[in-house]
Amino acid sequence: MTTSPAIVILSDAALPTGRRIAEALGGEVHGLARRVADGADLGFDDTGAHLADLFRQGRPIIGLMAAGAIIRLLAPHLNDKLREPPVLVVAEDGSAVVPLLGGHHGANDLARRIAALLEGVAAITTAGDLKFGVALDAPPEGWVLANPEDSKRVMADLVAGGSIRLEGDAPWPTESGLPFSTDGDVVLAVSDTAVAPPANGLLYHPKTLVLGIGCERGADGDEALKLALESLTEAGLSPASVGLVASIDVKADEAAVHHVASHFGCSARFFDAATLEAQTPRLKHPSDIVFAEVGCHGVSEGAALASVGASGELIAAKRKSRRATCAIARAVEPFTAANLSGRARGKLMVVGIGPGSNGWRSPEVSAMVSASTDLVGYSLYLDLLGPLTKSKTRHDFDLGKEEARVRHAMELAGEGKSVALVCSGDAGIYAMATLVFELLDKSDGPEGLTAQARRIKIAVSPGISALQAAAARAGAPLGHDFCTISLSDLLTPWEDIKRRVTAAGEGDFVIAFYNPVSRKRRTQLAWARDKLLEHRPTSTPVILATNLGREGELIRIVPLGSLNVDDVDMLTVVVVGSSNSTTVATGDGRSWVYTPRGYARKEGTAMTQVGTQISGDAA
Repeated sequence: MTTSPAIVILSDAALPTGRRIAEALGGEVHGLARRVADGADLGFDDTGAHLADLFRQGRPIIGLMAAGAIIRLLAPHLNDKLREPPVLVVAEDGSAVVPLLGGHHGANDLARRIAALLEGVAAITTAGDLKFGVALDAPPEGWVLANPEDSKRVMADLVAGGSIRLEGDAPWPTESGLPFSTDGDVVLAVSDTAVAPPANGLLYHPKTLVLGIGCERGADGDEALKLALESLTEAGLSPASVGLVASIDVKADEAAVHHVASHFGCSARFFDAATLEAQTPRLKHPSDIVFAEVGCHGVSEGAALASVGASGELIAAKRKSRRATCAIARAVEPFTAANLSGRARGKLMVVGIGPGSNGWRSPEVSAMVSASTDLVGYSLYLDLLGPLTKSKTRHDFDLGKEEARVRHAMELAGEGKSVALVCSGDAGIYAMATLVFELLDKSDGPEGLTAQARRIKIAVSPGISALQAAAARAGAPLGHDFCTISLSDLLTPWEDIKRRVTAAGEGDFVIAFYNPVSRKRRTQLAWARDKLLEHRPTSTPVILATNLGREGELIRIVPLGSLNVDDVDMLTVVVVGSSNSTTVATGDGRSWVYTPRGYARKEGTAMTQVGTQISGDAA
């Protein structure tokens, strides 16, 4: 899930303002497809459904639309004030910014930032924010309010003239306009221990605790979590103050470590053996056995201490279960995204962007690209992402060099980065996803991947393939059995390709030919044409689809017997119909290709009965 805001616009007129906001906040412009011709990062067709989806994701929403419209559209989805994301409306000319929901969850701050950017007015209506400049139910990053249900009453008491006293150490309340007094009747308590909230106030837990976790390979996640919870209880510490889970880098892909981090809703960070070994003088239980196995004298204590630095302290020594260890350290300052040490487990997101146009790129792919720090791909494919590449580090590659491209992406992820490996079409169809797993499978040896690159997290997201795009543009040629064959003999022997073309011809499959020609390779498509003519009529329709979904798109339908290799280039997908494929014309004179679903030869079906309707579950 991404927390970058979605700037929702309904017309081209709102695009300049929406783009300014997106660039300033690191967000995306989402445009209503039928009204926003170009320039949006993501298109949508149904405003209500799109807003509801963003809201359910917890995504901050900034709507350049009427306040009444967004209120009516989101009203059915309001059910939990404490979990609602920020929702704001902005006047199209930028004159007014109104936080509607989530004022204490960032909406008020966003409103002020946007108003300053657009030289408009932020219409803040939250009483506490107006009077004291602080929202007690929305502490800053690194802090957790233990009893949010009491915040409304406490703020009402303060607005009515009450005074407040601080028990513990927290800089952010004292920097506000709150009425502090040594004998204040309202208490703000700060503690990382397991204590009850004050009867007349609020309790805040700073996220200053780190759990150092060690475990055997394949250890059960619930065992490690149970040990962590028992360690906190024995030390009298609050689970809400856990801000980090840490371990040695060889455990970066260990499910048990990530299971513990997921339970506490925090990041996991990893350190190499040398960094942990430097903590040996501070360890309570150094072990020569551990040193012999991983190169440092302590994993759980060492990782906890490395996370908090020289100013932090170990407050709970290593405890053991059957296959895991846990130690706890306390940092001087709460953990935030900006001050985490160690290395995250890197993530490689292999994404298919379809033909490259916004409308044909899935929301999941757009979200993955947005969440990445680095983009790796052929330069043209990265260019097709348009504004989504902003603030990302690009790693451009020429066409070809696929293994170098994938290896580079995996090694970047091994450094702890979030990397999007960008492919056209679908990432798993004649694209880079396969090579990712090939490299993992053959990663041993001097030419293999580094150990860090083998421990990355991998996600693959589908895209519209050239095959699907060509079929949709031309009609429904894939209505029955089909196959795909690459005519490139760079990786596949030509004899194998010939055998596959022959088999597909004999089997009467609809065939999509990828890589039909190149500058130097002009004979394979002609051979395939002649071979298929042995099995299907010369009138068999062939679709030539060029520049699908992009400027210069060209769809041609020709008979198989007239297929001319010179009409095909490297950006063309060739789809050859089966012996049953045919064309049909619509009233506007356009021809379409379709392949019957198989009923044409089946006795007693609707297709053999004149005047009967089409039957079947797909009709």
